[in-house]
Amino acid sequence: MRIARTLGLDILKEKYAYASDEEAGYISTQRVAERWVRTTCGYCSVGCGMQIGVRGNQAVAVRGDEDHPVNRGKLCPKGLSEHHTLAAAGRALHPLLRKHGKLQRVTWDAAMQTMAARLRDVQKKYGAQSVGVLSTGQMVTEEFYTLGKLVQLGLGTRNYDGNTTLCMSTAVAGYKRSFGSDGPPGCYDDLEQAEVLFLIGANIAENHPILCQRLEARRSGTVIVADPRVTKTAMMADLFLPVQPRSDLALLNGLAHLLIENNWIDHNYIERHTQGFDALRAHVAQYTPTRVAEITGLPVAQLQKTARLLGTARSACIAWTMGVNHSSKGTETVNAINNLALLTGNVGRAGSSPFSITGQCNAMGTRESGFTSGLPGYRKFESETDRAEMAALWGIDAARIPTARGLAYPDIVEAMVRKEIRALWIVATNPIVSFPNLDVLLQGLNNLEFLVVQDGFHPTPTTTLAHMVLPAAIWGEKEGTYTNSERRVSKVNRAVTPPAEARTDFDIFLNLARELGCAEELFPGWSTPQDAFNEWKRVSAGRLCDYSGMDYAAIEASGGIQWPYSASTEDAPQSTRRLYASGQFQTEDGKAKLLCTDWEPFPEQPSEEFPLVLNTGRTVEHWHTRTKTGAVPILHNLSPRAWLEMNPRDASRLRLRAHDKVDVVSARGTVRGVELRVTEIIAPGQVFMPFHFAETNVNQVTQSAFDPISREPNYKQCAVRIEKTVEHGSRRA
Repeated sequence: MRIARTLGLDILKEKYAYASDEEAGYISTQRVAERWVRTTCGYCSVGCGMQIGVRGNQAVAVRGDEDHPVNRGKLCPKGLSEHHTLAAAGRALHPLLRKHGKLQRVTWDAAMQTMAARLRDVQKKYGAQSVGVLSTGQMVTEEFYTLGKLVQLGLGTRNYDGNTTLCMSTAVAGYKRSFGSDGPPGCYDDLEQAEVLFLIGANIAENHPILCQRLEARRSGTVIVADPRVTKTAMMADLFLPVQPRSDLALLNGLAHLLIENNWIDHNYIERHTQGFDALRAHVAQYTPTRVAEITGLPVAQLQKTARLLGTARSACIAWTMGVNHSSKGTETVNAINNLALLTGNVGRAGSSPFSITGQCNAMGTRESGFTSGLPGYRKFESETDRAEMAALWGIDAARIPTARGLAYPDIVEAMVRKEIRALWIVATNPIVSFPNLDVLLQGLNNLEFLVVQDGFHPTPTTTLAHMVLPAAIWGEKEGTYTNSERRVSKVNRAVTPPAEARTDFDIFLNLARELGCAEELFPGWSTPQDAFNEWKRVSAGRLCDYSGMDYAAIEASGGIQWPYSASTEDAPQSTRRLYASGQFQTEDGKAKLLCTDWEPFPEQPSEEFPLVLNTGRTVEHWHTRTKTGAVPILHNLSPRAWLEMNPRDASRLRLRAHDKVDVVSARGTVRGVELRVTEIIAPGQVFMPFHFAETNVNQVTQSAFDPISREPNYKQCAVRIEKTVEHGSRRA
């Protein structure tokens, strides 16, 4: 075949044949579908509507849903190739159990019996809290709700968290502290309608590319972008603020100072709907333009211009993502963002919102229903009233419901290191690549007596360490709902059946519940995700995140419904919903809190030994740890390996040239053989590296520094040095 191809005799006519499709027109024969299944994208939180083309039991194509209000028919590179993940190499196909040091195939019955018995044995030996669970942001809401009940009430361990703590817990904590509850107040329309759109630490062009449509649709006004790096989003800005790393909190406090000093604030709104103004005014007085300019590296005139634009705009939207959240001061930075919105009355109006753009496709779903950092429906563990309400809904004794959350993700890892947690169940996440300071995690995993990893792919860097691997269905193989960044609940549908013996996470949870003997109590009569959805509707009724007026048919017909949407809602499902339009917040007195926050230097400052500041982030072609996108050839070929960005001045000083292989060295470890890119995108004294690649895992050098409130890692700044890679058998010049 290769000889025929070389000689030109084999022209691959079958591979490159074309045919006529009734809906798509003249397309590749391989992409002609027998039917199209509407669903929602399973990557980021934008929540794009899409259709999967199916022939037989194979997904052969995808296309954007032109009628969907979120993406209007557009898809990013990941979405356009998402159907390839379903038949990609490396899918987990059978339950595996480690015997005599090797993972060996077992039946589902044996896997469930063994898992239940091993977890109970560990709890009997070390106590109920010796079992930990780490979940994801990529299951459907129905699965999150089911898993939460199973873990907290069935297994009886409080030590349950998800990888959403690594990206969104800061936004959650910030909203709770300022407004009394989690929940992004705004919507995507605000990105278009705001007279001033301020993006801070938000590279949406690469992380949430379909939202760039909203920027392009703006007919007037100003886009401000604050970021240490000249990102693709920064290139779209009318005003770019190249802030020094982790100086964002000083910037925000300085802007609050200028707003108050110049009387660019809404006194009526502050008086009626907030508390803490006098204390905040006194506090931010120390953040003078001169001091803030020194901290941020921005000219005083640029600070004044930014404050004037925000303070005099008819509407202003401040949006952020991981550049704010990935910080040991992240929660307080979110509070400072909320302060600006409250001072100017930019909450609950069209074009006016402090808007956190979520990370994963259903991180919002687990925040609302997941039973990790709070009770379902944005209820509080600490509230006796909330616990009693949940006990009545579930028909259980309120004493069974925890009075405080268990350990957060990084604290679960530390408990593993201390040998307090002895069994761990990981669901749909790959912490070997995604968790900071890899050596600490490896130490903790090595202390476990039983590790279960439930994933759609095997082998991954994490599944290879497991005592048991459970093969799970992925996007395109299951049914349920996702909730996106603007609180829009969209339908997820099955297009094909899972491969081999893989099962949906929902079915796995119910099967384990049966083995644990708690299925009839916790999930009476349940057989499909819709059973979980119907119960979740009752649990959410009357809460801020009210789903009670929704059903699957209405969600699908309207292209998603934003909560709150109660059974008594008179507005059409398609209506735009914003929170706090009345000025009534979820606090005891109904007023939002203006909170005093203080800037501090980031934990690990550059030194003579480690003189550069490392920043980490994403690239548009890949998702998280590349478990899925790395298995899609077109995406892998577009971005096959990691790289390190360095400013030309630093490269010249270190005698490095573009495409050199370099080592990234910190006090914790070394990443070897990374390709160097010399570019003005990155400022002198800083370097940047994407975190997707297991082969050159940047989390070998990142630090164990966490936000004390949200417990989110400080991924974005650590001190490193860069050295030219010494090739094997050679000597550095």
